[in-house]
Amino acid sequence: MTRKNLPQAAGPKVAVVGAGSWGTTFGKILADGGASVVMWARRPELAAEITESKRNSRYLSGINLPRTMTATTDLAEALSGAEQIYLSVPSQSLRENLAAIRPLVEATDVPLVSLMKGVEKSTGLRMSQVIEQVLGCDPARIAVASGPNLALEIAREQPTAAVISSLSPETAEAVARRARNRYFRSFVNTDVIGTEFGGVLKNLIAVAIGIVDGVGYGENTKASIITRGLVEMTDFAVAQGAQPETLQGLAGLGDLIATCQSPLSRNNTAGRLLGQGYGYKEVVTQMQQTAEGLASVAPVLQLAKQVGVDMPIVQQVKMVLDGTMDPRDIAPHLTTDDDQPQGERTQNDQSGGGGALRRALQRAFDQFRHGGRGAAGDRP
Repeated sequence: MTRKNLPQAAGPKVAVVGAGSWGTTFGKILADGGASVVMWARRPELAAEITESKRNSRYLSGINLPRTMTATTDLAEALSGAEQIYLSVPSQSLRENLAAIRPLVEATDVPLVSLMKGVEKSTGLRMSQVIEQVLGCDPARIAVASGPNLALEIAREQPTAAVISSLSPETAEAVARRARNRYFRSFVNTDVIGTEFGGVLKNLIAVAIGIVDGVGYGENTKASIITRGLVEMTDFAVAQGAQPETLQGLAGLGDLIATCQSPLSRNNTAGRLLGQGYGYKEVVTQMQQTAEGLASVAPVLQLAKQVGVDMPIVQQVKMVLDGTMDPRDIAPHLTTDDDQPQGERTQNDQSGGGGALRRALQRAFDQFRHGGRGAAGDRP
């Protein structure tokens, strides 16, 4: 590496494993927050472009990267001396990548941060569980980052927030202090289950929204699915041990809104292609990046079955993926086969007043009014 490519600031070194759009964007967040960031990229030409040109033209076209970001194809070089390690690889290849990482980190106690939003298809494990299992590390070292985080918007330095979750408040706070700058703010909580499943489940609802968008249905249909989808997300996550408040925060409702409404969302795009009549394999071929929701549908439904949670919207997404349902038939009125009028259950078998949506909107209002201090769960 030539002298001109060396980081200008001697900030603490952090490593990011994976140089796709989100990994590179998070590397930029960290660098803009004062860290010296070393990315690990699989392809030599990508590592060279990040290091020499401060660009990642394949995944973040038009974005200039900080001079304190470099990249390498040498995993040991990337991880050596890093105070924190961020993991941003496709969820279905995480186990394979961790096998290479293990000998490089097993003698350390550095925090390991998952930037991934998926569940392992073969096991149904969350990403933090895969990290703990493969690396054999203390779960207190593991943190997860989630929230309404569309990569390109953040790379363009549009203000946003995320939540960092860890069983250890100290780990969450250490990561949150590093992952913040003038346009990116990190909150913390200790509900890893809720934070991870919020990031997973909103992808499935976003695929459903994409499907109805591709079909040509309007805002009423999409609003109905988003609202009922939040109920499915909350029911599922709480049954798995999550706190319901987490699904009303950045990792739940916040991420759901951003992912469902934006054409930048890969899951929304995948759903839109399905709604336009493309088959599953055609969608996978057309997508240049991984849409985690497509791989997560089957394992999430299996987990839901194990805990007795009904997820009719997600089930319809699976039927469209399997080719057993016409995309035009996916709609909120099909979420029940019972002709008997039902109460609008909004959360955890509760009907009527209150409910997830009203409390979530009040929560958002409190956060804006108090500059984040009104939040009961996610706290800065």
